[in-house]
Amino acid sequence: MFIFRGSGHRLLPAIDMNDTETLSLDDIRDLSMRALVGAGTSEANAMPLAIATAATEADGVASHGLAYVPVYAEHVRCGKVDGRARPSLARPRPAVLAVDAASGFAHPAIDTGFEALVPLAREQGIAVLAISNSYNCGVLGYHTARLARAGLLGLGFTNAPASIAPSGGERPIVGTNPFSVAAPGDDGEPAVLIDQSASAIAKSEIMKRSREGRSIPLGWGLDANGEPTTDPDAALKGSMAPSGGYKGVGVGLLVELLAAAMTGATLGIDASPFSGTAGGPPGTGQCFIAIDPAATSGGAFAERLAALVAAIREQGGARVPGDGRAGHRARAATHGVAVATATLERVRELAR
Repeated sequence: MFIFRGSGHRLLPAIDMNDTETLSLDDIRDLSMRALVGAGTSEANAMPLAIATAATEADGVASHGLAYVPVYAEHVRCGKVDGRARPSLARPRPAVLAVDAASGFAHPAIDTGFEALVPLAREQGIAVLAISNSYNCGVLGYHTARLARAGLLGLGFTNAPASIAPSGGERPIVGTNPFSVAAPGDDGEPAVLIDQSASAIAKSEIMKRSREGRSIPLGWGLDANGEPTTDPDAALKGSMAPSGGYKGVGVGLLVELLAAAMTGATLGIDASPFSGTAGGPPGTGQCFIAIDPAATSGGAFAERLAALVAAIREQGGARVPGDGRAGHRARAATHGVAVATATLERVRELAR
């Protein structure tokens, strides 16, 4: 099978997606750890990223899993990320925390912030964590789910390099800019997990299709002329299609305000790309808000949430946001995860 890619329409072989190897979650974590350390990342910074990579694969979000490890390694080596950065924590207000990621990976910076955010939210009822000088945080819902597992309602926002044009405009102004909400369930897992971007699809999905030599569905991206395209490379040179038209642009602006303007991080229009080696550290940001339901609901939160979820589940095939990832996670814990052989070869070479 062949597909056309790029402006020159080069004919490239498509990757056989049936060529896979099954790995346990421990295998994925250890392989990621070795690859990241081999690229120059400190063990302290590599560990939270390796744990998140395994969890992301378990959730079935392969575009942000092992496939992203070579990108992480490339960015450490070219200086886009400081693999040995030490994030610093401050508390400028009683219920506000700020972490400077120091141009390092977002994951250790988020870990640093969460260690203080969770007890602070329980003490104050609500607490905010602002992260600046950061990087791609991977799957945002992975982080908000951790807050839900701590019994808190977690909201998360992260900005990205500009890739979506405003309504009526042509030049990208905001990134794919996802937001996430995770509500704590009575079983210790998120009862509801919303994780969606301002674009019709995450940019990493288009990047993954480009690496694999596969086309993208219409509606995912626009070429440099603003026309719908099935060529992932043309979409990467053009712009992402906003989710729901102007409403997606509004979501992107909301996230930009919270994750960049409110944290002092770099705006998407000034941030270097999350892909390739051009530019220095992107310096983007994250914002997390943790709320203790007991402080706001008078003890009614669990009952109201259960009723809301039940109203969805009683409708036959209706699904609660987060069900898909929970199902993948349960299967992965027992059966492991099937990973594309081509991806494994790249990561294993880094680990060696």
